[in-house]
Amino acid sequence: MAFSLTTWNINSVRLRLPIVEHFLKLKNPDILCLQEIKCLEDQFPADAFRALGYEHIILHAQKGYHGVATISKLPLTEDYRHNYCGVGDARHISAIFERGGRRIRLHNFYVPAGGDEPDRTINPKFGHKLDFVEEMKVLRSDAEADTSSILVGDLNIAPLENDVWSHKQMLKIVSHTPVETEGMMEIIRAGNWVDLMRQNVDPSEKIYTWWSYRAKDWAAADRGRRLDHIWSSPDLGPRLQDIEILREARGWERPSDHVPVTATFDL
Repeated sequence: MAFSLTTWNINSVRLRLPIVEHFLKLKNPDILCLQEIKCLEDQFPADAFRALGYEHIILHAQKGYHGVATISKLPLTEDYRHNYCGVGDARHISAIFERGGRRIRLHNFYVPAGGDEPDRTINPKFGHKLDFVEEMKVLRSDAEADTSSILVGDLNIAPLENDVWSHKQMLKIVSHTPVETEGMMEIIRAGNWVDLMRQNVDPSEKIYTWWSYRAKDWAAADRGRRLDHIWSSPDLGPRLQDIEILREARGWERPSDHVPVTATFDL
């Protein structure tokens, strides 16, 4: 039984609702995980999603900033939000869904971007990001008995050399500094996660999910980064059928700087 799930940092769900609706009509995933929704719960356009068949919606919302939403055709239960770093930001939500007799815990994350200067002594935002990553190291894919796990989101780190347009030029740029990339790899190792986007794609191949607004011609410059991720517990790795990065969405009208990433499984 095919099952598909999409993660997308939408950079304001109300501003970009038309392209979200277009995407859902085009690709029709079972579950859509959004980050940076940038609105309170009562401002979230739930009716628009329900009109497209997404009856089950859970939110961790915040006025004007951050915020994550999981929008599903399948029932969602046991929703939980962890207050990372104890600052009250809306950066995580998780829930249980069932498919093909499997019980699956789905985590939806928006990790702090970290500002521009990769030095926590002069940039508190970078220190916050490193502390957030440190807390994520205790998150295991096998934390619950008889429950598989999927973790998605804008994790704001491009961990491998070919997850950025130039490894050498990006080493001192926030999102690809060694302290960040090593931290992410430790989350994966400690939590027994599988990086599904790289499972069937050789590390020598470039993968991008984000292109800066600052580029005059983003497609021609093609200075991308893989900031958006889909991980799973090891038991779901063999069930992965496909990963699609919808690059064309970066060129849609009033786009996000991130594009949708969809995983399809045989469940």
